Amino acid sequence: MKYLITERQLKLIKEQDEILELDFDFFNNNWDILQRFVKRRGNPPYIITGNLYLENTDIKSLGNLQSVGGELDLYKTNIQSLGNLQSVGGYLDLRESKIQSLGNLQSVGGDLYLNNTKIESLGDLQSVGGYLNLYKTNIQSLGNLQSVGGFLNLTYSEIQSLGNLQYVGGSLGLRNTSLSETTTTEEIRNIPNLTIEGEIYL
Repeated sequence: MKYLITERQLKLIKEQDEILELDFDFFNNNWDILQRFVKRRGNPPYIITGNLYLENTDIKSLGNLQSVGGELDLYKTNIQSLGNLQSVGGYLDLRESKIQSLGNLQSVGGDLYLNNTKIESLGDLQSVGGYLNLYKTNIQSLGNLQSVGGFLNLTYSEIQSLGNLQYVGGSLGLRNTSLSETTTTEEIRNIPNLTIEGEIYL
């Protein structure tokens, strides 16, 4: 079935500094149609202004997607890298996906679910506004991550270093990790420039 974009919808697709602003709804929430449209425009960088739900699909690449204004759901997909994606305004769900790299991702406004994935590095990620779930991952260091607004769950992960972490708005879960065996709650509380508002679970 072929879908056409109306003139009114086309007017709402803005082009600023060669970055397309697109609404997934205009493409009937069909990823293939959106990609054909972008390809016809020469594959420029683009952003999705609202939500992008791609769960349980065979998607493997986000192309030149730069940001998602709302939620991004990649649950149970074949995605391995987020490529050029820099920010997600809402939650980002990567549970049970094949994700290995967060690419250029720097911020997630809501929750970030990476539990039960093979992710080993957070790359350029600096902030997560809500809950960060790294349960049963191969993460050894939080790298450049500075802030988590909610609960930071590292239970059963391979974590060995909190990296550049400065703030956790909720609790910190470290049970069944090497850190739970080698550090105390007091030692974690005394890490310079690190504030944890909630409990520390060792």
